[in-house]
Amino acid sequence: MKRAVPVLVGPTAVGKTAVALALADLVPLVVVSADSRQVYRGLDIGTAKPTRDELARVPHLGIDVVEPGERYSAGRFAADAARWVTQPDTRQPVVVGGTGFYVRALADGLFHEPPMDPERRARLRAWIERLDGVASWAMRLDGAFRGGGRRRAARAVEVALLSGRSLSWWQEHARADGVIAPWYVRLTAPRAVLHERIAARVAAMLERGLIDEVRRLLDRGLAPDAPGLDAVGYREVVRHLRGDLPGASLRDAIAAATRRYAKRQETWFRHQLPGSSTVTLDATAAPADLAALIAGRWHERA
Repeated sequence: MKRAVPVLVGPTAVGKTAVALALADLVPLVVVSADSRQVYRGLDIGTAKPTRDELARVPHLGIDVVEPGERYSAGRFAADAARWVTQPDTRQPVVVGGTGFYVRALADGLFHEPPMDPERRARLRAWIERLDGVASWAMRLDGAFRGGGRRRAARAVEVALLSGRSLSWWQEHARADGVIAPWYVRLTAPRAVLHERIAARVAAMLERGLIDEVRRLLDRGLAPDAPGLDAVGYREVVRHLRGDLPGASLRDAIAAATRRYAKRQETWFRHQLPGSSTVTLDATAAPADLAALIAGRWHERA
């Protein structure tokens, strides 16, 4: 029988961490982070990781898993998280994060990738690297494609052209079972409020030393486009350090990129989460009030 697990999702800066910490005051829990950036060691400020005091207060898993530069996929997260949520523990696991594909891999399972000829795949990837408008091609080939960056668009094009069926078709018809029975809680906020929180977060990150954090990673020999540094916030700082983005424009550039990212997250969760098992809450309420509401709803389900 699958373990019932609350899954707290929402766009970046909406307040997921604050609500999870408040919930830990009411329910003994362990947080499983479903964040594709917080898995990287040394990427602390720009990923808004919980502070050292917060980590001491509430156990977190899925943070500082790999070194920057190492690829960490949704499949690997699902395998790791499956162990974390099923290990014997008196504390209730709660999945918290904004990476929709991580959440989906854990809750719904990954699909079995269709067989694709390696030589044709390599040639196609080389062609896609030179292709403009990859997202437009992905939407033409897969009507269910909802965006998510060039890498995901390239994958949708690759699967459709090499297998003869869209990526969304394979995800629906060749999917393995997930390992949890999820109960989704989606935090949302009016656009103006979310944008204000994003602006405040970006200002705080820069004040805490985001530029120095990136400089240290580059000085260690990490490639500027390495996995981890290609994330929102980090790539803008890389551009700044290379002289391509003036310091006076850095904060606005990061905030604008973060707003676009948050919009993609909101779109994904709005369309991908099942309405019948999703509770949507207004994150303008105090974290303690939201935590009390979540704890009460969870107790009713138990």
